[in-house]
This record gives sequence, C-alpha cells and structure tokens, in this order.
Amino acid sequence: MLPRIADSISFLYLDIVRIHQDDTGVCAEVTSEHRGTETVYLPTAALSCVLLGPGTSITARALATFARHGTTVLITGSGGVRCYAAAPPDSLTTMWLERQTRTWADDTQRLAIATAMYEMRFGARTVPRGTTLEQLRGMEGQRVKALYRILAQQHKIGRFRRAYDPASWDSQDPVNLALSSANTCLYGIVHAAILALGCSAALGYVHSGNQQAFVYDIADLYKAELTIPLAFSLHTSTNPEAEARRSFRDGLRLFKLLPRIVTDIQTLLDPTSKHEAPDPEERLVDLWDPVTGAVPGGTNHGVTT
Repeated sequence: MLPRIADSISFLYLDIVRIHQDDTGVCAEVTSEHRGTETVYLPTAALSCVLLGPGTSITARALATFARHGTTVLITGSGGVRCYAAAPPDSLTTMWLERQTRTWADDTQRLAIATAMYEMRFGARTVPRGTTLEQLRGMEGQRVKALYRILAQQHKIGRFRRAYDPASWDSQDPVNLALSSANTCLYGIVHAAILALGCSAALGYVHSGNQQAFVYDIADLYKAELTIPLAFSLHTSTNPEAEARRSFRDGLRLFKLLPRIVTDIQTLLDPTSKHEAPDPEERLVDLWDPVTGAVPGGTNHGVTT
C-alpha cells in the first residue's frame, strides 16, 4: 500500500514483518505457515513516512538507512490508528514547523487559522467579520449539539448528551463509548500525519496546554463526518468500543484519510502557495535573517578584504 499524497509524500504501513538491511537495500520479511518466508524490498528513497504496526521488528542498520533518506519512522497501533512514538530524520524540512510557529505566536494569525478551521467544517463564509475566539467556540458548540440532536432523532435514541469521564467509563452509554474510542483512533492517524510533516503536535490554535493540542484541532475537522455518525450507528452494540476500532482498522478508513489531512494542514498554514517537497539528500541549512529572510548556510559571510 503506497498511496501518493500531497507534496510527493508517500506513506507505507507495515505490520507483522521483520525489517532489516542487506547488501541490496532495506527489505521486509514476511513469514507464513503456507508460503514460508517472502522478502519485499522497500523503496526507501521514495518514502517520506513509514508506519510500523504491531508485530514489527527493525534493525539499527535499516533505521539508519531510513534516516539517511529522510524517511520519518512512526510506531503505531494496528492499522495505524494510534501513534506512540516517532523517529524523524535530521533532514526533515522545518518549513511547516516554522510556518506553524509563526502563525501560532501571532494572535491575529492564530485567530484567522481558527476561523479557517471552523469554515472547513461548516462551510465558507459562515463566520461573520470580527468574530472573537470566544464567539467562535460558542458557534461550534451549537453546531455540534445540533448534529447530536439530528443523529439522535434518526436513530430514535432520545436525548443525547456527550460525556467523557474516565473515572466512570463502564457506566457510559454505547454512543459515548463508541465516540471516545473512535476519536482516539482518529487522533492517532492525525498525529502521524502531523509528525510526518515535521509540525509540532503541541502548538494548537483552538486547543492549548496539551502535547496533542494541534492533533485535537485537526481531528475536529473530521469528527462530524467520520466518528460521530459511526458512534450513533453503534447505539445498540454490546461492545461499541471494539466495534468502532474494528470499523477503522479493518477498512483502513482512517489510513485513507491521510492525504486529505496533509493537504488540509498545508492549506491552513499556507493557503496561498503550492510547495514541492525538498530533496532530503541536499541537507541544506539556512541562516535566519530578520531583514532579508533565510540566507544560505555553509558560506563565509565575512567582508572580503
């Protein structure tokens, strides 16, 4: 599975394999009872992100090759629906991280991106000029409550109230259990996309004070379309958490969302430009200049005498 996505980034998901380096390149060995051991060579130079699922082992030499080719390695749950750790290469561009940091640190730009997120969810020009962040939160809350009411009526379950209380997890209704489980899966795949781009998961525009604030921001773009309808459809389930996870894992529904996540993040951070992925083999380092912008590194900028 090698879906091509925005800016020539490609993702590869692997599980239950052994990844190692031989004299030819990096390969994945798959062993089964009926077919024995099969070897598949990986196009490391063409990959920007590899997601390693359960049952995967990888050697230090293979990791070094991924790093040399500028490939981000992520440790994930089954089907890529959770993200536990990441090993980004030192050649990964900081372009998107710098754009994120600049817009996050400027209150005006931060509000503009929060507004753009709202309009991505609910339609263009749905936010009046001069709307504050507090008003934006209120508008978002009203829209989501209205969606809850519509879905509750469709499934004939009466009044629904969103509740998330880890202390009384087992006492919650099936819809809340399914929604919490589905959202957790969504957070994992969004986290993977954010790290693959080199952005910070902690610098959120609406959410703050948490290492996954930006993950929650981006995940909110898709809940009304993906996780909320799924949760309501499981209102009669005896095991809604497991069924919600299987729905995403077995159909790889969230994994197929990756191209859209990357495109949406890039559109939010830089809505006016198109960017090509830099060649990781160049390993360029720029110097910061507040007047002229980035200037080349590795150059003697002293006055010639």
